[in-house]
Amino acid sequence: MQKKDAIMKRLTKKEEIIMNHFWDRGPLFVRELRELYPEPRPHFSTLSTQVRTLQEEGFIDHRAYGPTYQYFAKVSREEYKQRSLVGLIDKYFDNSYINAVSALVKEEKISVEQLKELIDLIEKEQ
Repeated sequence: MQKKDAIMKRLTKKEEIIMNHFWDRGPLFVRELRELYPEPRPHFSTLSTQVRTLQEEGFIDHRAYGPTYQYFAKVSREEYKQRSLVGLIDKYFDNSYINAVSALVKEEKISVEQLKELIDLIEKEQ
């Protein structure tokens, strides 16, 4: 994976909700997507605009059925997570995974004991 490919736009909260529907349900028409929302549901045209934006950004694509489009995820949930993590480490930790893990330890988000467990797990897998 090239560095420029590693950085992926972060989804907004609304975009993440839409993508989760595609990741969980598979291909959807906008009217089907709209039905997955609780009342009050977003307006059809608002949701359609958000879906087209996600398509322009490369997250989803579509198949045409006459004048109607069925949309589907082009990027998997796992790929999004991975590329977002790589982008985050590149942007905020000078592309250093050691700096990222060190920050987690310093902020007490992970203990030294948990870090040792992680190292043990990795060594056993090799």
